[in-house]
Amino acid sequence: MAVRSNLVWLTLALSLFDPTCNAGPVRQREAVPDGFYAAPYYPTPYGGWEESWKQSYAKAQALVDKMTLAEKTNITGGSGIFMGNSGSAYRVGFPQLCLQDGALGVGNTDHNTAFPAGMTTGATFDKDLIYARAVAMGKEFRGKGAHVFLGPSVGPLGRKPLGGRNWEGFGSDPVLQGIAGALTIKGVQEQGVIATIKHFIGNEQEMYRMYNPFQPGYSSNIDDRTLHELYLWPFADGVHAGVGSVMTSYNAVNGSAASQNAYMTNNLLKDELGFQGFVLSDWLSHLSGVASALAGLDMSMPGDTQIPLFGGSPWKFHLTEAVLNGSVPVDRLNDMATRIVAAWYQFGQDKDFPAVNFHSYVSSEKGLLYPGAVPASPIGKVNWFVDVQADHASVARQVAQDAITLLKNDDDFLPLSTKTPLRVFGSDARVDPAGPNACGSRACNKGTLGMGWGSGVANYPYFDDPITAIKKRVEDVKLYDSDNFPLILSPSPTDDDVAIVFINSDAGENSFTVEGNHGDRDNDKLSAWHNGDKLVQKAAEKYKNVVVVVHTVGPLIVEPWIDLPSVKSVLFAHLPGQEAGESLTNVLFGDVSPSGHLPYSITKKEDDLPDSVSKLVKEIIGQPQDTYSEGLYIDYRWLNKQKIKPRYAFGHGLSYTTFNYTDAHIKLVNALSSALPPARQPKPSVPVLSTKIPPASEAYEPAGFTKVWRYIYSWLSKSDADKAYAVGISDKSGSKTYPYPAGYSTVQKPGVPAGGGQGGNPALFDTILELDVTVQNTGSTHKGKASVQAYVQFPAGSGYDTPIIQLRDFAKTKDLAAGESETVTLRLRRKDLSVWDTLKQNWVAPGAEGDNGKSKRYTVWVGEGSDKLFTRCFSDTLVCERGVEPPV
Repeated sequence: MAVRSNLVWLTLALSLFDPTCNAGPVRQREAVPDGFYAAPYYPTPYGGWEESWKQSYAKAQALVDKMTLAEKTNITGGSGIFMGNSGSAYRVGFPQLCLQDGALGVGNTDHNTAFPAGMTTGATFDKDLIYARAVAMGKEFRGKGAHVFLGPSVGPLGRKPLGGRNWEGFGSDPVLQGIAGALTIKGVQEQGVIATIKHFIGNEQEMYRMYNPFQPGYSSNIDDRTLHELYLWPFADGVHAGVGSVMTSYNAVNGSAASQNAYMTNNLLKDELGFQGFVLSDWLSHLSGVASALAGLDMSMPGDTQIPLFGGSPWKFHLTEAVLNGSVPVDRLNDMATRIVAAWYQFGQDKDFPAVNFHSYVSSEKGLLYPGAVPASPIGKVNWFVDVQADHASVARQVAQDAITLLKNDDDFLPLSTKTPLRVFGSDARVDPAGPNACGSRACNKGTLGMGWGSGVANYPYFDDPITAIKKRVEDVKLYDSDNFPLILSPSPTDDDVAIVFINSDAGENSFTVEGNHGDRDNDKLSAWHNGDKLVQKAAEKYKNVVVVVHTVGPLIVEPWIDLPSVKSVLFAHLPGQEAGESLTNVLFGDVSPSGHLPYSITKKEDDLPDSVSKLVKEIIGQPQDTYSEGLYIDYRWLNKQKIKPRYAFGHGLSYTTFNYTDAHIKLVNALSSALPPARQPKPSVPVLSTKIPPASEAYEPAGFTKVWRYIYSWLSKSDADKAYAVGISDKSGSKTYPYPAGYSTVQKPGVPAGGGQGGNPALFDTILELDVTVQNTGSTHKGKASVQAYVQFPAGSGYDTPIIQLRDFAKTKDLAAGESETVTLRLRRKDLSVWDTLKQNWVAPGAEGDNGKSKRYTVWVGEGSDKLFTRCFSDTLVCERGVEPPV
């Protein structure tokens, strides 16, 4: 038995009444601002029309046709929290599906790998490593029998630096998130495991995200263009990669809860993006029965009502009843079930898929089969302790190592000699003495920070901590195991001594509060935890040579110590997972050059970013409002527009060697002959799903069946089924009305102009420009990997307000020896050169050929960071120039 386990229901229920979880005084009532509206969009588009899914849909429709009504409604929901997985239809051969966290490895089990976090992976800027991590993770999920990997996370995008779950994603840029998310989906799904891209959409803060009986979750108010160009962008890339499922978020979007937001799910996701898989709710975020079904939700997880006490559910038996009485159309249920079964077929899970061999809530071999039914649950074997690690530690170590970002290295102080005496400060240098898994869901900050906390974690099989790895290299090492600088240093510092100071900053899910931080970093803000800034300052007073190592979920304000003369070098090691030690010492002692680059900007002050981004939404009476008033301008986009120089810009990262970017060439692969992409092809027809209400007998509870307490079933009693069926068939004229949402319709739409394929109009993914750039290691000593980043600058006078530069592609070289060169290729798609036009409701390329047959000029900037752009290439003349003044 295995299920997602991010929210312990008792913790959640109690948190609703816990003032510490509400983190602030009651403030004035607010409402969704004018101009933000979740428009109705009905009905849910059928799946199955996209070519690569047709065969799976044909199989799925044949299987669903054999299911009874109760079997169909059973597979659309979970069996209850702590109860197991999704529902099954074993009679026709469809099993329960195991849906499992976490974002960096198989959660709540054993003999698995705890990989580096998503943010760490994004910091590699290495597509091959991103993919390799995904392949390894996919193999481990499959090996444990988990059908569905609840990742990758591309929402939150990282709009708010204080956001608690930014670390699960890949960085504060839609293209970085989109490329990394798509590669993760590809690697996982190639192993036959269904990936789940999440959280759809606007979950950029942890506090107040969840609806409860007293207050709605906050509303993310996002305008149409910002939604398309930032927050929807990585989801489009994920759908284009063929992702099998999408998870909705807890919050509302433009006033409508994400789990029942018809505009977001029916229109944007299933119509415009052409999503073919199934949409599931985040755990306990499902709020309604009929409304959510009509709005496009396909699976309710874990199946319970919001406060899961007595086995109630918005769906399951209620969905059975709703179909019989006619309030949920039969074809909507058939589409739900078909989408779920089609994903199962699409990834070959109907053949030779391993059985689930672990239990998320029981660590012993035998235990309660249904912990949610205690004390009535039977006992049996629940864990087989299958080892799925293989050689994946090497992949994890490579990611952790290549993500390490050298921010400062005065006088080439690093790498260190193994003969140098080292004095190590800070509890972050060693593993938690109680063990790396001592805190459930990693909801504490003790020892080396390898991951944040919450549902996105995995258990450590072991922990390679920095101090152990350092002591393997250096004979003269002393650890001062405290976050307070010692009053007496023994021995006294010499000019040759080097102090390595370890500091960190943690965050996680709002289901836990850690040291006053309610998921988001609302207490410690962007300062190092445990008075880390003071620890660095004290070390810098006593030692002439200080190296700072930072393990962090995101950006920190480093101003209190960054310019101190003694602080020679600074390394951001992000969240390295189980391989924290050797990955770091390989860099510290020069076995490899650091090659990580920042996946976010580090500002000098928190308020260098706009209030809408730098501050968290506060509690109020009614629904908190999080309005994205900054529009397109987050992170480096905002800083560039306002001419604010960050301490370290997005994409920044130093090396022990130097690189020269030469011989840049740009070529036109496909001409932009029109501003709009070619008109989409008509949506292929799919078999018409039955709309006939099935007989009540398909919902009857089996005679003599003994139910497990709190387990959620889809059957009805004979009397309830007959009563619902009588209501449903009584309206032979079709005139009976239900309180359906405004704009409700049962007529399938032909498809929006911006759609036409998975991810949108297929032409959006056509390569328009291709750049070849030769990178040479111009150093004389060290090998090194170079990051090549391409940013687009839109044509002047385009009529659209666009950020000065925007990341559009990246590549990483192999490990180049001194003097060695490699040519990398960067590609820009039509979408990369387009903006979302809110009037045309389509992507427009403002640099396309005009009436005079001439194109407006795009400038593509190439370099190793958003603030280190060395070369520009022009889309019209196809000329590249070096040594020019960069745009920012």
